[in-house]
Parts: sequence; C-alpha cells; structure tokens
Amino acid sequence: MKNIYSSIVFLFVCNLTLAQHQLPIFKDRKIINAYSSETLAKGMLDFRIGHRFGDMFGEDGGWPTFYGLENARDILIGFDYGINNDLLVGINRTKGAGPLRMLVNSYLKYKLAGQQDMTEKPLAVTVVAMSSLSTMPRSEEISAINNFPKFAHRLTYHFQMMVAKRFSEFVSLQFNVGYTHRNFVDLDDVNYVVNIGGAGRFQLNRRLAILLDANLPTRFRDVDKKYKAPLGIGLEWETGGGHVFQINFTNAGGLSEPDYLSYTTSDWTQGEFRLGFTISRQFRI
Repeated sequence: MKNIYSSIVFLFVCNLTLAQHQLPIFKDRKIINAYSSETLAKGMLDFRIGHRFGDMFGEDGGWPTFYGLENARDILIGFDYGINNDLLVGINRTKGAGPLRMLVNSYLKYKLAGQQDMTEKPLAVTVVAMSSLSTMPRSEEISAINNFPKFAHRLTYHFQMMVAKRFSEFVSLQFNVGYTHRNFVDLDDVNYVVNIGGAGRFQLNRRLAILLDANLPTRFRDVDKKYKAPLGIGLEWETGGGHVFQINFTNAGGLSEPDYLSYTTSDWTQGEFRLGFTISRQFRI
C-alpha cells in the first residue's frame, strides 16, 4: 500500500504543467456512487451531507417502512478541501451499510490531466487513494468480522482511476477502474475487489441534469452469488452560490467505496433500491 501512495505523490510532483482553461466535466466531486474526475479550486472547502434510506419495495420496503423513508441505511458527513486546483484532501464519517460500521474515510484525489478542449487535450484523468477505518467495537466472537485481532484489520484501502470527457454542453461521460483491499474478511471471502464502471451526466437545462452511474465489482469470489452490481440514477440541481443538491435512486446501501463495492446485496429487480440525496455547499477559506 505504501508503494501505491508513493506513486500518487510521485505523479503529483512530476506533473508540473497545469491546465489554464480546463473544461468542467461534472458539477460535483461525486456522481451518484462513484467519484467523478473533478477536484476543487485552491482554497475551497466543500461541506457534504449524504443520506441513503431503506429499500423502497421488497421484503423490507413498502408501506410498513413508508417505502424506506423511516429507515436510514447509511449517512455521510464530511469535508473536501482544495490544496491546489488539481489536488484535494477529504475526510468523512459514514454509518456504514455493510458488516463494517462507524467508518472514518480519508482520501487524496489528484487530477493528472484536465480536458482543455475537444481535440488537443480531450480527456481528463484523475486518481484517488482512499483509506477507511472501522471504529466499531471489537467483538470477542472469533468468527465475527469485527473480531479485529490487530488494529490493521480495521482498515480497508481503495484506489481508483477515472477517465472522463465532456462531449458537448449537454453530455459528459466517464470510465473508471478501481481496486479495493480489505485487511480482514470472512473465511469464505477474499481480501481484494477489482471494479470497472461508467457514469454519465446529461444536461437538461441551466440548473438540472440527469446522472447515471454503474459499477461492476469483479471480485474473483463466489460467496453464494449474493453480491450485486451497484447501479444508480439521479437528478442533479445546481441552485447557485456553490450549492449542489442531488436526489437519486440506487441499490447501493453504502456511501463509501469500500462499503458499496464490497457489500452491495440489494437487487433492483426485487424492488431493493432506495431513495438517497446529497447536499454539497462550498466555501472559500
């Protein structure tokens, strides 16, 4: 893991040419589930709140839970800060929707290249290095996933690369690939998860856009074939003044990458999707 972090720092030091007129491809640092290729301007602080309700339908949804609105599957509160126009640092706390709970997530996000026009530099390339620490109480049960024999067993790491392009004023697309390593898993599981995914943003008017987000975790594991691909669709509303509001529907319960990529079991076809929202407000520090 140290070698990967060192590679991120090396790329940061070596990339000395900064784009002067980079095109914004997405409005937010997150799309629905996945990170976007965007970073923050230098000195900007982004305060973020995310929420995922319970299943709208299926066995755990419907009228008894008011279509999931009476349940909170996951909650996120955190901050992102722009060190410069290409590098941001972030930290958040999530409730956690998988077996690991009370997660403290920290990350570095660095834009290796920004899209400047449609021809000469037509793509944006961004990388993320993330760590997730479970602070849930240790269980004395040896078979429990939160038995945590060592402190390091509380940690999960995630690394991701995003390649994105704004095709026009109305259409932006992104391809992403990632690797997640969990230091402690069940006996019938594996430590690593490789994922590939894509996302799109389709502008409706000056303020509104449709978002699509899909990830396919290729786990190289078969634990009763219960894990599903996280899929999402959302509506993004830019209200002005650095305020972005997003409402979405997704089968992913977790809000952090190590959570939803590793532990999504909800099935869209069974009505096991949920309403979620994200609020982002930027301040200059």
